[in-house]
Amino acid sequence: MKNFFLVNLLLLTATVQAENIGCITTSWKLIGANHKVCVQAFDDPKIQGVSCHISQAKKGGITGAFGLAEDPSKFSIACRQVGPIVINGKLAKQEKAFSSDTSLFFKETRVTRLFDEKRNTLIYVAISRKLIDGAPANSISTVPIMPWVK
Repeated sequence: MKNFFLVNLLLLTATVQAENIGCITTSWKLIGANHKVCVQAFDDPKIQGVSCHISQAKKGGITGAFGLAEDPSKFSIACRQVGPIVINGKLAKQEKAFSSDTSLFFKETRVTRLFDEKRNTLIYVAISRKLIDGAPANSISTVPIMPWVK
């Protein structure tokens, strides 16, 4: 029973971690952190050979310096084939590929992978999810499933 609990705990905490690539200052602040756009990269956890980069606006100021600011719903996503695409098993029509909190409690950026079987294409849609009132912000990137040629 103890091992069962530990395995489930590991599965729950095993989320996709994005790699921080870098940030660019967009507005200098006299007090607190600067406003900036930060770029993160993540590999699709279920599909070997596909990586995505997300750029997101990060709010500065005093609340931003302490990680308490709610980041604006401004982002962009680009996903590309970076090696041979390996898909184990059947792909779900729609599945969460990545998520990242953009406020302390109520907001996240989520990347959902859709599979367009007719066109043999993976579609990655980044959306902003707010617990209250939702958010229409979104960005899209597609990766056609093709043979890898070096």
